[in-house]
Amino acid sequence: MRLGVLDVGSNTVHLLVVDAHPGARPLPAHSHKAELRLAELLDGDGAIGPDGVGKLIGTVHEALQAAEDKGVEDLLPFATSAVREASNADDVLTRVKDETGVELQVLTGEEEARLTFLAARRWFGWSAGKLLVLDIGGGSLEIAYGMDEEPDAAVSLPLGAGRLTASWLPGDPPDPADVKALRRHVRAQIARTVGEFSRLGTPDHVVATSKTFRQLARIAGAARSADGLYVQRELKRRSLEDWVPRLIEMTAEERAELPGVSEGRSGQLLAGALVAEGAMDLFGVESVEICPWALREGVILRRLDHMSST
Repeated sequence: MRLGVLDVGSNTVHLLVVDAHPGARPLPAHSHKAELRLAELLDGDGAIGPDGVGKLIGTVHEALQAAEDKGVEDLLPFATSAVREASNADDVLTRVKDETGVELQVLTGEEEARLTFLAARRWFGWSAGKLLVLDIGGGSLEIAYGMDEEPDAAVSLPLGAGRLTASWLPGDPPDPADVKALRRHVRAQIARTVGEFSRLGTPDHVVATSKTFRQLARIAGAARSADGLYVQRELKRRSLEDWVPRLIEMTAEERAELPGVSEGRSGQLLAGALVAEGAMDLFGVESVEICPWALREGVILRRLDHMSST
């Protein structure tokens, strides 16, 4: 059957259409995305303003039309941290439902971490052993660890690249003092969680998902996305540590000229790099392998599992 996943994230609203059957690998058929940067549209009270809600509704309408055009039989709509943490989340969800008919399921941070972990486990298989999975979104950082399909530990921290950029790095290029303060904040937040994971033992394989990690791996020399899903890509901590000082000195426009960095995400790249560097350092990780599958695929896989069990 043809499934559609509508992901209302902190950076983008992304419709992924796949041909999916229980027991088979989901095959991508279409992708439709729009950059809204909801994490950056919150007002001083933490609410998504009228302009942001209007843009969200219009974007959902466009995604629904794309889903219909591509013959989607079943749509799985969900929202992550930007909507979850908005002070007017209930009003936003009600308006979206009233004006588009779409009832967004708001995932908790832990659910995000668990679904992303499921996608990584299915991608790498049982032979990967104990997995540590890191995912940097626009609004949050998810960390999960385990040796089965359900992680033994999963946490979500408010360390998304978009959120941090808007709150901590107003300058372009950023003020070094602001960068230093953000680096201290990021590491303090991550350090609080390290003990929970270290008690579970050393992972056999460390995996990173998300566009932030893909872009960091690309500027550090990993293969282009055009080279295909099955090319192994990794990001070494040493390479990342070499790049961070260079990113600090660049403007967003200059970062957008780096290989694999989109103009829409270039402003967030430094904050994402500080989170990635902090997580790899505090967890003692020398390199991460980039996983092509993440949250959206996890939502699809969970749905297929439910279909096969009924």
